[in-house]
Amino acid sequence: MIPLAGRPILTAAQMRAAEAAHGDLAGLMERAGEGIAAVVHRLAAGAEVLILCGPGNNGGDGYVAARSLAEQGHAVRVAAAARPNTDLARAAADRWTGAVERLADVAPAPILIDALFGTGLSRPLANDVAHHLHRLAAPARLAIAVDLPSGVATDDGGVLSKPPFADLTLALGHAKPAHLLQPAARYSRNVRIIDILPPSPAGRAKDEDGRTTVLSRPDLPDPGPDSHKFTRGMVAVVAGAMPGASDLASLAAMRAGAGYVLHLGDATGTPHALVRKSYSDAALHDPRIGTVVIGPGLGRDDTARARLAAALASGRPLVVDGDALHLFDPDAPRRAPAILTPHGGEFEALFGHTHGSKIDRARAAAARAGAVVIYKGPDTVIAAPDGRVVVGGDASDWLSTAGTGDVLAGATGAMLASGLDPFAAACAAVWLHGEAARLCGRSFIADDLAAALSRVR
Repeated sequence: MIPLAGRPILTAAQMRAAEAAHGDLAGLMERAGEGIAAVVHRLAAGAEVLILCGPGNNGGDGYVAARSLAEQGHAVRVAAAARPNTDLARAAADRWTGAVERLADVAPAPILIDALFGTGLSRPLANDVAHHLHRLAAPARLAIAVDLPSGVATDDGGVLSKPPFADLTLALGHAKPAHLLQPAARYSRNVRIIDILPPSPAGRAKDEDGRTTVLSRPDLPDPGPDSHKFTRGMVAVVAGAMPGASDLASLAAMRAGAGYVLHLGDATGTPHALVRKSYSDAALHDPRIGTVVIGPGLGRDDTARARLAAALASGRPLVVDGDALHLFDPDAPRRAPAILTPHGGEFEALFGHTHGSKIDRARAAAARAGAVVIYKGPDTVIAAPDGRVVVGGDASDWLSTAGTGDVLAGATGAMLASGLDPFAAACAAVWLHGEAARLCGRSFIADDLAAALSRVR
């Protein structure tokens, strides 16, 4: 089993193309089923296994897994929602020599394998199928979904029929958008990949070239013996109507590794390492500034507009967050790179109501703005203007508290000022932010999150 981090994300059409390019579809089904069986055999610890097989190729994978488990001497039963309706599924079912029970009549087992419907589902499950899936999952000690939990939409993370929560999801070949995009991702829980495609050009899909991947741990260098505060990066944070938010962003930039953070506003307080000056347009033209962070607590009045205009005119790389996103023109030319960090409401304020998956919308927004976009949420999507996308799933639900976005803005500023290109900086900041949340555990506040960035570094 392979973790998702750093792996390509393929849509249903891209996955079909990769399989077609390989050519030996029956061989791929054998590899998938045997891979499923190997995992189940290891985790079941001798307990009886019930495999629910659908009419398509996902069900075919289930029949192969059943046969492989039986050949290993494992107690396994099969129940079918319907007769196989593809040549591959029929061939797999014909090679299963055991009984096939009716879904409506089958009794539960300690280990449940959901091989009903995987990639490509386009409509809700029939009511009786959904009912029996939940009936059999409820008493199971371990529920495993093959490729995707039955009932979720592959490409946009939608839920067509609410599935039971899978304790483990075995993604076949590659991650799919639904493994990471909400609300579907919450039903997959732990996702691991079974690598069924050989590492040859014939087994690759057109877009399996790193355009869309899963967020992974960044490679961040530590300071060396010749480092000083300015080589580590200087971040200027523009304060506004609510200086507590810009304070949080400043603290996060320091904790994420910036060597010098300048808070431009009238507030005072700790930490003493934070350099505080009254705001002036001239201060933004300090050539040592590597990044300007603007937006946390900025306000939306004429003063806020003037400060955003000054930041844009400074020619410094920008991180644009919070209130500034409501004042920012994504279509206006800029002198320097920018990273935009909208949540859902801010995204619509910037780009209007757009269509497609969150991945599609973030990619289009980045291309339109000519900027890196961090489309925040429990399924944060990071998009570059050239079409590259990284998706960070499995964010802590406890990030849903005031100020955590300000912390991300500050961390992003530190990464950008350190010399990373904007896309790499955005990905690194999102990873650091997520890891800090995991370190904090439960019921933390944004101040705790900012402090935890030091431990992550």
